[in-house]
Amino acid sequence: MDNWDEIRTAYQVARLGTVSGAAEVLGVHHATVIRNIDALETRLGAKLFQRHARGYTATEAGQDLLKIAAQTDDQFAQLASRIRGRGDEVTGELIVTSVDDLAVLLVPAIAQFMAQHPELRVQLISDHRLFRLEYGEAHVAIRAGTLPEQPDNVVQPFFSQLPRLVASRAYLAAHGPLDLAKIATHRFVGVTGDNIRAPFYRWLSEVVPASAIALKVSSTRAARTAVCAGVGIGFVPGWDLAEDDDLVEVMAPLDEWAAPIWLVTHMDLHRTAKVQSFLRFLKSQVKHWGVNQA
Repeated sequence: MDNWDEIRTAYQVARLGTVSGAAEVLGVHHATVIRNIDALETRLGAKLFQRHARGYTATEAGQDLLKIAAQTDDQFAQLASRIRGRGDEVTGELIVTSVDDLAVLLVPAIAQFMAQHPELRVQLISDHRLFRLEYGEAHVAIRAGTLPEQPDNVVQPFFSQLPRLVASRAYLAAHGPLDLAKIATHRFVGVTGDNIRAPFYRWLSEVVPASAIALKVSSTRAARTAVCAGVGIGFVPGWDLAEDDDLVEVMAPLDEWAAPIWLVTHMDLHRTAKVQSFLRFLKSQVKHWGVNQA
């Protein structure tokens, strides 16, 4: 095939299902996406997609072509990530992914690291999505929860996050202290989506009646905001409690609430200078964060 851009465009449309999504990933105008799809279908003499109101769906011919395109795209991405990771200097781009809660700790640490290495550019992506390190989507992933088991990844324990169950002073003035025997009389802030798998939110769902969950939010940052606004009782990281005089701990933390935090890298990039330097630096910062070190 003469034009790889057309095939790559078709692959992204099939993967994402929309022209706008493919255009965003490829960094081109949506008209370019449509033009590439039309040109590829003309070149092959076959329809690759069924167009409908919600987007594009690959035909049987499209699926055959896109299986090969997906493999080729992945191989190119993997090669690019290896090339970017070579070299003995801490320069170029470093992509770090982390859960949102840790941003308040990571941003100052990254600022110090960048001051030591002014030729380095950093992306910090706060997202619960599982980034594919083997394809260069990130150099370092900081993940919470169960031990990551993806093949070819290097996993190291980082620290243990023990959240605090708190309420605002205004909430406690209106509703009184927490009594576990009368827990249904209180209002709580819960979460939705992947966050509910955290051990402390699993405890909340087991102990607190559903009728007492006054508000559910999709992020832990939003949960903290809701607790501070007096919506109800909820979990916040220990470092948030230490810096907010308006938050009051309503019960002693339980060991079962603890969530391990992991440092994850891909074996192809683990030994590169910038990744090793960043990992060493992060480990040196933990003692300043007031957390349980691994």
